[in-house]
Amino acid sequence: MPSAFEEENASATARLSGARLSAVLYSTLKTRLLEGVYAAGDRIVVEQVRQEFQVSKQPVMDALRRLATDRLVAIIPQSGVEVVRYSHREIADFFLLFSDFEGTIAAVAASRRTDRQLDLLRRSLTDVDHLLDSTDPAVRARGYRIHNREFHAAIHAMSHSRIMEETSQRMWDLSDFLINTAGINNPLSSALPQRQCDHEAIAAAIRDRDEAQAREAMRQHIIGTVAIIDGERRSESA
Repeated sequence: MPSAFEEENASATARLSGARLSAVLYSTLKTRLLEGVYAAGDRIVVEQVRQEFQVSKQPVMDALRRLATDRLVAIIPQSGVEVVRYSHREIADFFLLFSDFEGTIAAVAASRRTDRQLDLLRRSLTDVDHLLDSTDPAVRARGYRIHNREFHAAIHAMSHSRIMEETSQRMWDLSDFLINTAGINNPLSSALPQRQCDHEAIAAAIRDRDEAQAREAMRQHIIGTVAIIDGERRSESA
């Protein structure tokens, strides 16, 4: 049974119309996908979504088509909508590509950052430090996803490049999706100390304007995600 908050939210959504309604549904469903509410291979039942938000079928399908363009869901004719499942090789290929791209941004950030931007980066490091004190795996996992994005967004801003920032944001969405739909409970929760150590090395290189070290530290940080996911998956299946 939906909570009072969920009923109020659904009612508010129903009062929207047209493109604005589709955009709200798209944003809501996308957040659920990035946070792992749905697992890879899960079915998304259009009628259930329609009833939940008290809307017609059309805006739901509009939102799902946008998510299909993002390669987060697949609309299968005569069958329905399914959360995309990527193979291990595809995931490894993505993080290989992603690591090089983020490494380039880190190198550029090291050469272009301002002192004020460096202060913002240090602040995001402090947020993750506070998260390390939590013993709740769910809090750690969800909090890390949020603060990790803030940390990397601070670096993207240092690049002073709209193209780099916007391209990277799309890749970060896919990264979160791959991590959180991998079928692992609270992914990266146990890896927080290691991830924070990586962050500190990246921040130090950017502070010192060491472009080569910033590039390599970031590259290793991103590509290391695959090994962590694999290790957590094996641990849960043992």
